[in-house]
Amino acid sequence: MDKFRMMFQFLQSNQESFMNGICGIMALASAQMYSAFEFSCPCMPEYNYTYGIGLLCIPPIWFFMLGFVLNNNVSMLSEEWKRPTGERHKDPAVLRYMFSSITQRSLIAPAVWVSVTLMDGKSFLCAFSVDLDLEQFGNTSEIRGLSEVEKLKLLARIPCKDLFNQTEIRVAASRYIKCISQACGWLFLLIMTFVAFMIRAIRPCFTQAAFLKTKYWSHYIDIERKMFDETCKEHAKSFAKVCIHQYFESISGEMRRFHNRPDEAEDEEDEDKKRSDEDKLMGIRAQDDMNKVLWNWHSCKPALALRKEQPDGEDNENLKMEANGTPNGVANGHTHEVAKKEWAVYYSKV
Repeated sequence: MDKFRMMFQFLQSNQESFMNGICGIMALASAQMYSAFEFSCPCMPEYNYTYGIGLLCIPPIWFFMLGFVLNNNVSMLSEEWKRPTGERHKDPAVLRYMFSSITQRSLIAPAVWVSVTLMDGKSFLCAFSVDLDLEQFGNTSEIRGLSEVEKLKLLARIPCKDLFNQTEIRVAASRYIKCISQACGWLFLLIMTFVAFMIRAIRPCFTQAAFLKTKYWSHYIDIERKMFDETCKEHAKSFAKVCIHQYFESISGEMRRFHNRPDEAEDEEDEDKKRSDEDKLMGIRAQDDMNKVLWNWHSCKPALALRKEQPDGEDNENLKMEANGTPNGVANGHTHEVAKKEWAVYYSKV
């Protein structure tokens, strides 16, 4: 159990590697599903095209949506997009970067499915067999007297070995369509690789500063959300522990008064243990207060402006100077420089 917990914590700390692994697993799963899928063309003019194109397009759409479902950043993107502005403005460039990152990972499994399907050629053969001209594939003397409807029915049976009797024509037509399908598959892979190269390599070269800003603040949003969840878990754990301790203390106090058994040593030990838990509560000791904190975090997140804390010694010296002089720091004709608090302000504008 500890090994699984350590593995889960590692995957949480390395979310990018985890999501890349999920995308790779989905890509392998799509290829494995296609190899295990039993292809059954209806061999009817009315349904061949629908079945072939549907097999080529519908599973990639499902894999694309599944990639969004399995990506944890989708909920973070939705929260950041729909949250109230409050004291922190929303940067559209960061939202676009997050959405593009999710989309790129979700497109891996659909691309694998489309490429494998085109390389195999069965769906292409089923969809476009009715558009073939059989005269260029062999002896067609037996079908010259057929009507157009009968020819379409005959062409629709090419993908089915049991329904098409002329083996020579069927093999030649199948190879012809599969050749075209494989050419489309290689062209699709070339286009996808070129587009991925343009996105990954060329884009940062033109907008490097904007790219670094959007990447930094997208990581910040992710880390802030994780740390907030961890802080809430620690606070909830301490809150529950203190609440249970207080309940048992009240019960034990009544029992002690009933039996007249005061135990001062145990009380001192319990006090030391409670202090550490109460310190983790950070002054929030009521349900309504916690609800207010959570609501304020959602409705009005704090601005990204960090205050620099001063040591206690500097604050005491400033108070002494103000006490010896006038309120503005002037005493005996001399002006004392009052140390000002420094603020570090970070903006995510692109």
